[in-house]
Amino acid sequence: TGRLTVPDSDSDGVADNVDENNGNANEEETIPTKINADDKYKSQLSADAFKVCRLAATESPFTGIYNDHWLAGTYFCACCQTPLFSSTAKFNAGCGWPSFNAAIAPNVEYLADNSHGMTRTEIRCNNCQSHLGHVFDDGPEPTYRRYCVNSLSLNFNAS
Repeated sequence: TGRLTVPDSDSDGVADNVDENNGNANEEETIPTKINADDKYKSQLSADAFKVCRLAATESPFTGIYNDHWLAGTYFCACCQTPLFSSTAKFNAGCGWPSFNAAIAPNVEYLADNSHGMTRTEIRCNNCQSHLGHVFDDGPEPTYRRYCVNSLSLNFNAS
């Protein structure tokens, strides 16, 4: 049994994690988390943002509001408003999600993610453990990192 990331049935642009055998949410194979699915954020976030931030779903590429967003300012956690990324670290990776080459330390937490038959590094807000996306070692100089982030996990304040 494996977990698939597929577009959900309501065509909202957010992928749902489902068990390939019966189509039900498969909590046994999700990434270990401190997050309680019935936590306070359920009433504060849209249904799509809750799926991404608290249940580690992934929004479809090229659909997020911050993918092609180039204003100067700071990107904050959509759940707790912790500052996570500066616009000066944003670059166009062409991957379909907002990409940054650096995070605001120590506000991002790094966890091993071996789901979907891949080895990746998940990134979460270090304050509230909200799922942000993943970080890869194929970014530009000087960090060579690409923080690939779901727009739904972010808020933005212009400077």
